[in-house]
Amino acid sequence: MSKYVLEDFTEGRVFDLAPYEVDRQEVIAFAEAYDPQPFHLDEEAGKASMLGGLSASGWHVCGMMMRMICDAYLLDSTSQGTGSVDFVDWKVPVRPGDTLTGSSTVLSARVSSKKPFLGLVNLRTEVRNQRGETAAVCEHLLLCLTRQARDEEVMA
Repeated sequence: MSKYVLEDFTEGRVFDLAPYEVDRQEVIAFAEAYDPQPFHLDEEAGKASMLGGLSASGWHVCGMMMRMICDAYLLDSTSQGTGSVDFVDWKVPVRPGDTLTGSSTVLSARVSSKKPFLGLVNLRTEVRNQRGETAAVCEHLLLCLTRQARDEEVMA
């Protein structure tokens, strides 16, 4: 049975994200497949760019952030997916060898007026590198079941 239901996502609650090691081959493989800009593929091209070195695609950073969120709380919740991502802000380049950490903070949570078995949780997730610099910030919506819906196995 899932541990986290709507009632566990109280305003101000913070979920710490476990460290994530940024791997050079993973950065390049993601770029080759999805964002083949030179500064994501080659160290010299990265040095010649405003990024100052080989850097992960922002979309890859979002994928790493998602993995961290899944491991921290999402996979042990009654998640029904998401309804939106309000914004993503990439602050500093993420480089191979970086260790990312971070947290998700509950901004608000409420029961859906249209589907009373479903909760709407607004979260702000921040990811930082090993120097404490904020690398990315995202605000997003989580849809999850209420405790009663989980216990009664009510589905959308």
